[in-house]
Amino acid sequence: MATSVRSAAAPRRLAPSAPPASAGHVRGLARFGNRTGPLGARGLSMVVADSTRRRAKFGSGDSVLGAPVLGGPGAELGDQLSVVMKFGGSSVSSAARMEEVADLILAFPEERPVVVLSAMGKTTNLLLLAGEKAVGCGVIHVSEIEEWNTIKDLHIKTVDELGLPRSEIHDMLDELEQLLKGIAMMKELTLRTRDYLVSFGECMSTRIFAAYLNKIGVKARQYDAFDIGFITTDDFGNADVLEATYPAVAKRLHGDWIRDPAIPVVTGFLGKGWKSGAVTTLGRGGSDLTATTIGKALGLREIQVWKDVDGVLTCDPNIYPHAKTVPYLTFEEATELAYFGAQVLHPQSMRPAREGDIPVRVKNSYNPKAPGTLITKQREMDKVVLTSIVLKSNVTMLDIVSTRMLGQFGFLARVFSIFEDLGISVDCVATSEVSISVSLDPSKIWSRELIQQELDNVVEELEKIAIVHLLQQRAIISLIGNVKRSSLILEKTFQVLRKCGVNIQMISQGASKVNMSLIVHDSEAKACIKALHQAFFEDEDVLTQVETENLLVG
Repeated sequence: MATSVRSAAAPRRLAPSAPPASAGHVRGLARFGNRTGPLGARGLSMVVADSTRRRAKFGSGDSVLGAPVLGGPGAELGDQLSVVMKFGGSSVSSAARMEEVADLILAFPEERPVVVLSAMGKTTNLLLLAGEKAVGCGVIHVSEIEEWNTIKDLHIKTVDELGLPRSEIHDMLDELEQLLKGIAMMKELTLRTRDYLVSFGECMSTRIFAAYLNKIGVKARQYDAFDIGFITTDDFGNADVLEATYPAVAKRLHGDWIRDPAIPVVTGFLGKGWKSGAVTTLGRGGSDLTATTIGKALGLREIQVWKDVDGVLTCDPNIYPHAKTVPYLTFEEATELAYFGAQVLHPQSMRPAREGDIPVRVKNSYNPKAPGTLITKQREMDKVVLTSIVLKSNVTMLDIVSTRMLGQFGFLARVFSIFEDLGISVDCVATSEVSISVSLDPSKIWSRELIQQELDNVVEELEKIAIVHLLQQRAIISLIGNVKRSSLILEKTFQVLRKCGVNIQMISQGASKVNMSLIVHDSEAKACIKALHQAFFEDEDVLTQVETENLLVG
């Protein structure tokens, strides 16, 4: 029994393949620059006409990508892969959505994309719930787990509606059921096995989508990220991508494209541990990191992240419905936004794009005509005061007071060594001569929260060297803005919160100065977001003040 579970946790080795090129495939290859066959004048005109019709539906590709239309000036068949197009779970949540994504990709025939996909809809959450239920249900009851049946029905329904043979996912569904039975038999779900379990979501969505592209005449090839060189640390659930990934991924994808051009359809979110050789995951939203890693590895022109919102917004629209799209961001701003709670991007995803100096464009797959958000190394900041307001709720705060800090060295090292030993991450820090205040990040691994036992352990250890006050139900409001306007931002913020009757419990500003974080009580946070948004984004006096300052400086 133990042997079967260990073998289930080993990475699958399913070699990517593409079917022989049919007449339909040749038409698709013409769109994406295959050298295998020349296009006649009639064939080229058909492609351009098809592009025009699709652009009428989805908006101008030139405005989105800034590239020549196929057949226009500067376009050459046989060009290399040009962009990454990453689609999240909601974008591929059904057969109808997959058809729309395929149409969207074909709306830009001048591009040679690498497609990165998340799992369908809520499949990742369902897989986790199925695994947790399998631990206690017994082997004979695995087939009755509701979440498992929902996953199976969704994927079978999708292949049926797309007109694909069920054999595309039959083996994977069988393997998934056997894994759940192995979990039930062992009565445990380790972090390693959990990563392997959730990997089935991306592995099935990419196989279905690649098969559908081939069916409609666009040659595609499916890849599992852990099989093409995504080497990571062995931190199951929240692995980091290692430098060895870049040359390995470039060699595999570029080499396959040269030998036999086909659109790569790659699993997001997944990697392979460099020591264990087991499947790892990159943390929630890790498909964004997959996309930017591929973009850097291949040196592509642009990375597109297609979501279910119109780009990065000035605040969470669920809190304040009048949130606006932010048209431009720097990598630094985007990183701060992601880290402090914006759900649009993965916190680590900007690093490869920044290192490769590759623009990232966030678009809405439900509304392709929306301009979205363009993220680059630099942008014009003269008229910018505040870029976005981000809220992170359910935060725990610790006030640590000790007269031993006064004039002593090594005290902060002792405090942070306690957090390190207990595996707890710190968000914000503020210090004085005799005290230090920190907020604790409860969400580094999956949806883990700082349970009371862990908090008690932290307090117990810290009380050996200081007086400790534990404050729960707090929220971090992060103001991402122009560093040259920090005084104006703070002045306006204090005015707004004073009118709201809110006392700020802690203020922290990082070395980048892009982000200023305030901690308030959770119950007051949403009202603060609304008031701050109205003050900074809907009050013309702020813009007038900025214009006046610009004139004085000029």
